[in-house]
Amino acid sequence: MVVSERITNMCDEDGVVEDYPTEIAEYLTGFNSSVGSVNKMVDTMISLSKNELLQKLDPLEQSKMDLMSAYALNSLFWIYLTTQGINPKDHGIKQELERIRTYMNKVKEITDRKKAARLDRGAASRFVRSALWEAEGERPKAQAEDSYQSKRRKQS
Repeated sequence: MVVSERITNMCDEDGVVEDYPTEIAEYLTGFNSSVGSVNKMVDTMISLSKNELLQKLDPLEQSKMDLMSAYALNSLFWIYLTTQGINPKDHGIKQELERIRTYMNKVKEITDRKKAARLDRGAASRFVRSALWEAEGERPKAQAEDSYQSKRRKQS
């Protein structure tokens, strides 16, 4: 196969035709749709003022949104540094992203604790007591006498 057969044309916004290998056509299409999705989300967020948006959310959701926004902006800056030929691993942005991830993990722990089932000790003890209950006539004689004596002690 000749290399020129594996090259596809792509027009940019100015109508300039650029060639690129057909192997990356699927990746570019996916990237283009992802950028479109991000663009729609940003437009939605920008259409409302931050105060209006935050009033609709509870404090935990507000912190999630703030962290998501900070992480997205820092990730975009990471990408910008990469496109400029700067290694972002040697830049302060790496520590900032790690700091944000730490806070995201803390918020996730809080969310998980909220979702975790809580034990109602009183209900659990009643459940166990009723599961272990036996009728008075079915108990062995020694146990029946013990319970009779304990009832008499409580009454006196």
